[in-house]
Amino acid sequence: MKTRVSLWMLIAVLFTAFALPSSISASTGDQGINEKLGLPIVVYGEALSEAQKTDVAELLEVNKHDQVDEFTVNGQDLANYIGGNPNSNMYSSVKIIHQDHAEGLNIDIVTPDNITQVTKEMYTNALLTAGVENADVLVASSVKVSGHSALTGIYKAYDAKGVKLDEDRMKVASDELDIATDIAEEEGVDRDEISKLLTEIKKQIAEQDPATREEIEQIVQDQLQSLNIELSEEDRQRLIDLFEQMRNLNINFDQVQNQLEDLTGSIQDLINDDGFWNSLRNAVQNFFKSLSNFINSLFN
Repeated sequence: MKTRVSLWMLIAVLFTAFALPSSISASTGDQGINEKLGLPIVVYGEALSEAQKTDVAELLEVNKHDQVDEFTVNGQDLANYIGGNPNSNMYSSVKIIHQDHAEGLNIDIVTPDNITQVTKEMYTNALLTAGVENADVLVASSVKVSGHSALTGIYKAYDAKGVKLDEDRMKVASDELDIATDIAEEEGVDRDEISKLLTEIKKQIAEQDPATREEIEQIVQDQLQSLNIELSEEDRQRLIDLFEQMRNLNINFDQVQNQLEDLTGSIQDLINDDGFWNSLRNAVQNFFKSLSNFINSLFN
């Protein structure tokens, strides 16, 4: 009897080790005050109630830092930074931790169920367009929102800390986010595919350095064909207009080429996610089949 109990305890330990993910130390943990990079910044949506703000602060792990700089973003900020409706209710909140040069831009949506349209890859693409680099950015909302207004919170955080982002680039980044989510919603194109399309177009712009609108149009068309994405003529023109604006602003994507490469890889991993989970399910089934055979052999 003792042997049988010990055996089942061993099985339970094996199952727990196999089924539960190992703990991961967050890069946003309690590291004291970084005197070189400054305090972490938290920007809360003004429409949050006190209870919701408390929940969001917990989600953003604000208490893991000795000190933070806190701000609030409202509809007027939305109008000032990206030309949005000044009467908008702002719920999306963000935490930003500046990192050393070459650390890259890392986005984490901590409430994915409440950010209904924007993916972290879309945020990354838009923020690179706006000129935001080398930071950990956490996005949270206590209610379901599209996620667009989180950009405004990020822009305000940089502005409040004296880091002036280019206004034209911020506006183009907002347009990019709008176009990405519109295409996903209206054309029925997977959001990860749209993110990959935007990333690949930027990479080609960095490599080819197009000098005319016609060259931009060719790059857009080539990438649409390469990824087998069919768009209406209106949406195709919206993409061309978007990247023509970027060309006119002389946005240098060479500076973030490595991040664009990393972004392509992460998006491809998401696109292939079904295959990964199928493989994992098969592995689990095989594990328990082997375990069952092993147990049966002990008692036969």
